[in-house]
Amino acid sequence: MLSRVLLVCLSLSLYSSASSLSCRWVDHKFRQHSRNSLDLIDTMVSALLLDIAHNSTNTTEDAEVNFPNDLYRQASKASLFFFQAEDKLSFTVQILEEMAALFEEDHSNASWEENTVDHFLIVVTQQADGLHSCSHGQKKKNKKLHMHFKRLSRHVLEQMGHSAESWELIRKEMKTHLMRADQLVLSLLTN
Repeated sequence: MLSRVLLVCLSLSLYSSASSLSCRWVDHKFRQHSRNSLDLIDTMVSALLLDIAHNSTNTTEDAEVNFPNDLYRQASKASLFFFQAEDKLSFTVQILEEMAALFEEDHSNASWEENTVDHFLIVVTQQADGLHSCSHGQKKKNKKLHMHFKRLSRHVLEQMGHSAESWELIRKEMKTHLMRADQLVLSLLTN
């Protein structure tokens, strides 16, 4: 009897993983949107901000905000657990939604062109919506990830007065998030 239950669980796990991976949006559109969002976030760099960032002594660590590597490790190792693909998709959707919310804050002091930021937000929102359409249910939000983005807002942007320097720190952090999210989703395609 126990072996039958195990077989059913294994079958459901494989079905869940395969159904998420066969999502046409992930197969055909995710890479394109991912490349586009990374290109746009690179476009936001100006010579002035590069100079500020290079000469600055502030970092996101100085602002007591650390990149949540442990959360990405947990999400990457989700392949050991039931409904792994769902969890990875949900985690990535949350990253993209939190990122979009962060970029909707006052970025008037950043020297980025407004239409570049708008285009970036459109692409990131399309990524989140596309991945969300591939998931089969509503997952709970990861509280630690949400708190990470809250700390970025409070300890970097607000404490630094939404300055150009603070936005450059955020831009760098978001680029890392985009690259890690890309790796996470692509791991679904390679498994």
